[in-house]
Amino acid sequence: MKKNLAEHWLDQMELPVIAAPMFLVSGPELVAACCKNGIIGSFPAPNARPIEVLDEWMGYLNEELRIFREENPKQKIAPWAMNVVAHSSYERIEDELKLIQKHKPELVITAVGNPKRYVEVVHEYGGLVFSDVSDVSFARKAAKAGSDGLILISAGSGGHSGTINNFAFVDMVRKFWDGYIILAGGISTGDGILSAQAIGADFAYLGTRFIPAKESMANNDYRQMLIDSDYNDIMYTDAFSGVNANILVPSILKAGLDPKNLKKKETIDFNSFHSEPKLWRDIWSAGHGVGTIQEVESTKSIIEKLKHEYKKACQRMNVTNRWT
Repeated sequence: MKKNLAEHWLDQMELPVIAAPMFLVSGPELVAACCKNGIIGSFPAPNARPIEVLDEWMGYLNEELRIFREENPKQKIAPWAMNVVAHSSYERIEDELKLIQKHKPELVITAVGNPKRYVEVVHEYGGLVFSDVSDVSFARKAAKAGSDGLILISAGSGGHSGTINNFAFVDMVRKFWDGYIILAGGISTGDGILSAQAIGADFAYLGTRFIPAKESMANNDYRQMLIDSDYNDIMYTDAFSGVNANILVPSILKAGLDPKNLKKKETIDFNSFHSEPKLWRDIWSAGHGVGTIQEVESTKSIIEKLKHEYKKACQRMNVTNRWT
């Protein structure tokens, strides 16, 4: 049954892509635009505050996509997903679990903690749980907890990134895991999506590519910085949250800080994990694929470009599948 649900998603998708949840960037407008154009859209639950706003967002997405499906019965429309903080110290766990039971998202993405409670709740109504993992030990724990998919946060991912090369990460996880693999880390083109499939992933996880989308919640200065930046403008540091993240150096400078003299943040508070005074709001992140971003455009336009690139890559490699 679980396998059939994910296979159903793939039949309703224009590409095997999940638009990654990004703090202070992914909101209901971006998520809905992704789903309507055939890729899974997602957002972090902490983006919606207070909890009543989260209730509104989840209800809006269910209703908006229900109506859109009725009005466009022949169009491929993907499901939406919500990203949750699974750490036991996170203060909204109980409230968010109740909203998950109420709105029943088909996909819940867990991060920072044991996904077991979410697996129990989501499986009860027939949904799936995918879990962020940044190393093999975390992957084994998520698999043991019953996650249906493992999101491999490889080197080059935006936000809190891992350090393992994506090729090696997939190879190591496939030794013990035959479930869904979702690959993250520097993927910003159709060629990258096909490459993820070629090394054994079922879905590609794209975040940075959607930050400059017109429907995202990113401000215009952030969008322009992405256009102006490349890989050399990214710094891997634990100075802002206590967990290593890929950060745009120009944003550090813009905040009046010296990138060469940052101090390690020694403590991690999971209730403020996504709400540091400067991190994410003033100091911005990007993945290694930032150099492919050239303009601000609609989500539809971004996905159309990805589809074109993907089909060209498939033609070049003589690949035939459901998306070609």
